[in-house]
Amino acid sequence: MFTRIFGKPTKQETNALATLDKLNETLEMLEKKENVLLKKAAAEVEKAKEFTRAKNKRAAIQCLKRKRLYEQQVEQLGNFQLRIHDQMIMLEGAKATTETVDALRTGAAAMKAMQKATNIDDVDKTMDEINEQTENMKQIQEALSAPIGAAADFDEDELEAELEELEGAELEEQLLQPATIAPAAQVHVPAGRQPTRPIPAKPTPEEDELAALQAEMAL
Repeated sequence: MFTRIFGKPTKQETNALATLDKLNETLEMLEKKENVLLKKAAAEVEKAKEFTRAKNKRAAIQCLKRKRLYEQQVEQLGNFQLRIHDQMIMLEGAKATTETVDALRTGAAAMKAMQKATNIDDVDKTMDEINEQTENMKQIQEALSAPIGAAADFDEDELEAELEELEGAELEEQLLQPATIAPAAQVHVPAGRQPTRPIPAKPTPEEDELAALQAEMAL
């Protein structure tokens, strides 16, 4: 993955990987020696027990001395392993730091190259072209929406005046229409009672005179 993105590893990275491999091999070798020494120390303890049962005190003491020597070597190997672990941790941290710096350096170089390829004058020129094309398209749309043929000869002011005349005529017609008479409200008549007919009012002299005039005009 690292090789595909940032290219081949550098010489320092190759050396770091080789050193880590070497430290791992050494650590495995020390662990094997430690296991062997622990087994030898355990064997000397068993021998000391046998010599003790055989009442051979001198031989039992010699076994315990050898057991102590093995234990000292085991302790020394443990210190070696601890130092190797510490060295591996430091080397892995340095390797991670180097890889991070190289990645940042590569990213900065790529950003610089892209900025160099993109000139501010080119950006301004591109924006001007976009604005010009937008304005041209707007003019084309306005030209397409303009009336053509016979419709282009119509006078908008005359059409509006004609519309106002139509609206005024319609309003006048509405005013001349007679007002509608609301139907008389129904009177509720209780059950068992007949409604009384209203008594016609006596015509006034003016109404009699109007009726006589209408009769003469009818003749």
